[in-house]
Amino acid sequence: MKEHQYFPGKLDVAAFARDGAELSGELAAASLLRLADAAAPEAPASAWPAVTWRATGERREERGAEAQTWLHLEASAVARLTCQRCLQPVDEAIQLSHWFRFVKDEAEALSVDAESEEDLLVLTRSFDVIELLEDELLLSLPLVPRHEVCPQPLVVPVDPALQELDQAEQRPHPFAALAALKKQQGPKQ
Repeated sequence: MKEHQYFPGKLDVAAFARDGAELSGELAAASLLRLADAAAPEAPASAWPAVTWRATGERREERGAEAQTWLHLEASAVARLTCQRCLQPVDEAIQLSHWFRFVKDEAEALSVDAESEEDLLVLTRSFDVIELLEDELLLSLPLVPRHEVCPQPLVVPVDPALQELDQAEQRPHPFAALAALKKQQGPKQ
């Protein structure tokens, strides 16, 4: 029996699952252009650690139903993003492990998606696992990246108008001296 050779950029998912095959590798983070766009300016993606990934195919037979094609995707990465508190780079570790079920066409995906909690994709003979990997990494990024404790104290910019208002509140009121004099003199008789 001839062993298939699979390529992550053009994967025949049905054959991959039928063979129970596995692909894995490491990618330079900078090669994932959309992910690299999220990089902090001081920490470009070219300096990030490599993204490690693994894809495994599986064909599940169910009684009285058509066999299902599944793909398991695992990845590990570190993204250096901009902390939204101190605006310094922050490392965000990303670990993902997702199962995807493949269906024969868009119509089936739409009809099954409403009642299914599974991630559904349309079966194709030329599926790009690397594109799916990048999509999942992007979805795993935090909405608001930030340090647990920022490495530098935060500097709050001071508004000059607020500074003047604060100084005005600290000056004695002009009639305060008059009120003090009236208290010293006592009530009029």
